[in-house]
Amino acid sequence: MSNIHIGNAPPDKVILPFYATGAFVFWLLCLLLLADPGSLTQHHFNPHLLAIVHMAALGWGTMIIMGAAHQLLPVICERDLFNPVLASVSWYFLTAGIIFLAYAFWNMQTGWLMIGGGVLVVLSALAYFINTAFTGSVFIHYSVVRVFIFSSAFWLLFTTLIGLLLAINLRYVFFTKNHLELLKLHAHAGLAGWFLQLITGVSSKLVPMFLLGKSDKEKLLLYAFILQNAGLLLFLFDGYFLEMPALRMFVYAVLVAAGITCWLLYLYDAFRNRVRKKADIQMKQTFLSFLGIVIAILLVPFVLYANDPRWSIVYGAFLFMGWITGLILGKTFKTLPFIVWNRHYKNLSGKAKIPLPKNLYSEGLVQWQFRIFIAAMVLLAAGILMNNTIIVQVASVFWLLLATIYLLNVMKVLLHKKTLLS
Repeated sequence: MSNIHIGNAPPDKVILPFYATGAFVFWLLCLLLLADPGSLTQHHFNPHLLAIVHMAALGWGTMIIMGAAHQLLPVICERDLFNPVLASVSWYFLTAGIIFLAYAFWNMQTGWLMIGGGVLVVLSALAYFINTAFTGSVFIHYSVVRVFIFSSAFWLLFTTLIGLLLAINLRYVFFTKNHLELLKLHAHAGLAGWFLQLITGVSSKLVPMFLLGKSDKEKLLLYAFILQNAGLLLFLFDGYFLEMPALRMFVYAVLVAAGITCWLLYLYDAFRNRVRKKADIQMKQTFLSFLGIVIAILLVPFVLYANDPRWSIVYGAFLFMGWITGLILGKTFKTLPFIVWNRHYKNLSGKAKIPLPKNLYSEGLVQWQFRIFIAAMVLLAAGILMNNTIIVQVASVFWLLLATIYLLNVMKVLLHKKTLLS
């Protein structure tokens, strides 16, 4: 144990903008969803839904997760972050890129605004990839968790490059393959490459840490890595170079699902061997988010064989709003308060009476956040499947309320002033 080194965290001024921006974009995309609930009852290739999806994927999911990843890389990789300036560069480029892309998609302005936004997002992904590669030193000190982190950074860069090419293709057509088929490949490279593999790696480190549990079945994570990547690579190769029938697509989905199962079995083993028997509301939110990806997997046959766009939209809703959003909601107040607390009280610990990290946010708001999330997700799925705009609109009200609560709680933490208890 004496050989273990935990790297120094990057300056909080590098990390906190990711949280602030992500929380605001989440609120804004929920507002846009309320403004046009009909976008979820049409074909998925419509301007407003494309804008909302890219805000969810880049401005919300990637923004928060990238910020947390920069904070956690020194912990996972046991060395200082390679270059904190590159982390700030990632934020600047990602923020500017999503502004351009959201406006361009909402108004369906193909051309240099959309392409410029794509370039900025690629530069953000490149800066993150460089930081991850040099911090991880994955080929020097092997760890399957680090391999997941490195792999996910590669898939983010790959996904954004494909997205940029698709943005160019909308204005200057050069792909011979159907644009919607390419869009499907782009989306799943991001979901199964970037999001799934980063979440698998980070959660395999953090969930046991928060539960005070452990698992000695690390081979499950190796199997998860192999299966997730095998399914994704075969899907992308077949989808681009061959005419991929639904049956082969289903086989690739089964491979990825098997990888997800290995990951969840690893987490279950850590849960079963935990010391902390009582799970708090944030861990319950985290566990509930895993249900989102399980439901999405179960929907795959309907997406493939039922000729109805509603299944594709509800499949995406469970992935973005059920799984990724649920996970972020569950983990934000496990990480953000500690970052802010560390800034104010690290040097006062043991010297004065100071608040704990959990005192920096409202536990009551987190409780309401959990309850509203369940109602919002159930209503959203029901509204999409029933093709009922009114139900989707009601769901959107719940989502906006949830996003408002989350934003207020995040700002409460970010604006915390140093306070000594009497």
